[in-house]
Amino acid sequence: MTETTKAAAKAKADSRALATLPEEVRNGALAKIADALTAREKDIACANGKDLEAAQAQGLPDPIVKRLAYNEKKLADSVLGLREMIGLKDPVGRVLLRRELDSDLLLEQVSCPIGVIGVIFESRPDALVQIAALCLKSGNAAILKGGSEAANTNHLLYEIIHEAGTSAGLPPRFLTLLESRSEISELLSCHESVDLIIPRGSNEFVRYIMDHSEIPVMGHADGICHVYVDKEADIEKAVHIIRDSKTQYVAVCNAVETLLVHRDIASGLMPPLMEELKSKGVEVRGCERTIDIHPDVKPANEEDFRTEYLDYIVSMKIVDDMAEAIGHINTYGSHHTDAIITEDDKASAEFMAGVDSAGVYRNCSTRFADGFRYGLGAEVGVSTGKLHSRGAVGLEGLVTYKYLLYGNGNLVADYAEGRREFHFKDLPV
Repeated sequence: MTETTKAAAKAKADSRALATLPEEVRNGALAKIADALTAREKDIACANGKDLEAAQAQGLPDPIVKRLAYNEKKLADSVLGLREMIGLKDPVGRVLLRRELDSDLLLEQVSCPIGVIGVIFESRPDALVQIAALCLKSGNAAILKGGSEAANTNHLLYEIIHEAGTSAGLPPRFLTLLESRSEISELLSCHESVDLIIPRGSNEFVRYIMDHSEIPVMGHADGICHVYVDKEADIEKAVHIIRDSKTQYVAVCNAVETLLVHRDIASGLMPPLMEELKSKGVEVRGCERTIDIHPDVKPANEEDFRTEYLDYIVSMKIVDDMAEAIGHINTYGSHHTDAIITEDDKASAEFMAGVDSAGVYRNCSTRFADGFRYGLGAEVGVSTGKLHSRGAVGLEGLVTYKYLLYGNGNLVADYAEGRREFHFKDLPV
């Protein structure tokens, strides 16, 4: 038995204790964690500085370095998220359904924690804080593995959170940090102890996780997000939304990567849009029709429309109608988040019904695809699957449910042989 296997087994045991802790204890732990992070701000900045220095020395790409940075603003946002999460409704123990099956036979469907959740995430230290807090609030034990480029920051954050949590009455294995790459494969073998794996990374990485574990996997691979500018769009509004979707923060999965433009509005949209994107340092790669309209567009190939750039690059295609736009998104997209810009209610309804993505927006930035911005407190990631949870996965996505049946000596034979009958009656919850 490896050390990882032992740690997972201990986390499983402690998850049962964690699941029964009162909400006040869990919220008290969140408050202590928030205070501890604030008190150790300088230490966190020092640890993060070491990671940033090492990343730059290794010549890591700028998008990774940007995600790696955990500055004062990001720490303040993490602490704010923790404090706001305390005020959110407890997701555990909620009665979802009450049904009287017979006069003395009552059925309830009640929410409960999933158990042990393993999360393998990229180089964002703030993700560690969010994930730990969400799992704690939802009564789950968490096993975390962050990117090696954030090793110093992650280790210190784990120590701070673990010390504050246990001092508030949480079981010791409410949070476990794995720190070597070899432990990933060991974690994937812990199907008897780990109930769910949430990977955050490339398409290839997520597929590897799915192919090498019997543990259920929830998450997303690429974030190939689209903005479609309809023929009835407000051009000024479109320019502002596209700028925000692409440049507000380029190194994230909800940044737009492909623009689709209706042919009837292309000649009016492209000059101001290209000027705006150029001012932000964005390279535009487009189809032949876009190149004919604007000389600064570089040629795009088939692979561009399948690429998550996470950089100041965007692909563009002019389409003949909305059906072509929807077809393109459903073919090339990653089912993450896609938006339409239009003043036409009918066109909006058609687009939002036809696009098969976890988030479909009208007249707003794709960057809103985020658990904090949805009022979920934070998120462990975005799920593009269709089972259990979809879209930004917050507290509600980290609980399942069980059925509780209260009887009085009831026997199935009585109902099967006609001595008693069900009279299903739904009751208020």
